[in-house]
Amino acid sequence: MSLRTPPTLRIAPAPDDPRLTRAVTARDASGAEVALRVVEERPLTIWLNSREIVTAMTIGDHPEWLALGFLSNQGMLKPSEEVTGVDFDAETETVVVRTAVETDHEAKLARATRTSGCAVGTVFGDMMEGLGDLTLPPLALRVSELRALSQAINRTPSLYLEAGAIHGTCLCRGAEPLAYFEDVGRHNAVDKLAGWMRVTGTAAADKTLYTTGRLTSEMVIKCALMGIPALVSRSGFTAWGVEIAERVGLTVIGRLKGERFLCVAGAERLVWDLPDGAP
Repeated sequence: MSLRTPPTLRIAPAPDDPRLTRAVTARDASGAEVALRVVEERPLTIWLNSREIVTAMTIGDHPEWLALGFLSNQGMLKPSEEVTGVDFDAETETVVVRTAVETDHEAKLARATRTSGCAVGTVFGDMMEGLGDLTLPPLALRVSELRALSQAINRTPSLYLEAGAIHGTCLCRGAEPLAYFEDVGRHNAVDKLAGWMRVTGTAAADKTLYTTGRLTSEMVIKCALMGIPALVSRSGFTAWGVEIAERVGLTVIGRLKGERFLCVAGAERLVWDLPDGAP
C-alpha cells in the first residue's frame, strides 16, 4: 500500500527536506556496504528577553514554534502574556522570544544551579505547580476513531519511516490528524506543536495528542498544561504519569498498535462503538 499524507494535515513531516538528514555509509551484518540517511541534530539556544534559558538538540525545523512551545509548556510564558517578537538567527542557531512585560523567570533561572539538564529540576517543579486545580474538559473517544487514527498516522510519510531515530507528535480531532511534528526528542516535538497552537489560536478542548514516545510524567504534564484532554501513544507509560493523568482528568491510552491498546486513565470516557468481534 502506498503512503500518502492525510488530506486534513495542516502541518506534515518533511522526509524529503535535505536539511533534516545526512547521507552516510554503513556495513550490514554480512559486511556489505549500505547507503542510508540519518537524522541531523543541531543545537538551538532559546532566549527569553535578556536571559538565555536552554540549549536543545533538535533537527532544526520550526525553531520559532519550538521556542514558543517550550517556554509555554515550562510555565515561563503565560497564555495572557503578549509576545512582541520571535527572532531566529540561523547563523548562531538562536531564537529570542520577547514579551511586552519583563517576566520573572529570567531572575529565577539566574539563581538556579544549572546542570547539563539546564535546571530541569527547577523547571519541572514549576510545571507541577502549574497544574494547581486544573481539570481538563471531558472528551469522548471512540474506539473506532482510535483505530482509524493509528492507521492514518502510521501510513503518513515521515522522517521516522525514512531514517528512524526520531519521535513524532500529532494533534488530532477524532480520527483526523491535524498537525504532525517530528524531532529527536519527544519533548521537542510536543513543544513545536504547542508553539504552533499558540500562534494559530488552535483550540485544545476537542483534541487528542498522539505521540510515538513513552508517556512519562513530564509528557502528561505538558499535555495537561496545553489543555488537551486525551493523550495517546504507541509506547508505554510510567506510574507517576498515570497518577497525574487521573488527578487532572486526562484520558491516557498507550501501546496503541493496530487493534490493540491499553487505557490506563479515563476509561469511562471511551465509547465502545465497535460490535463484538469486529476486526
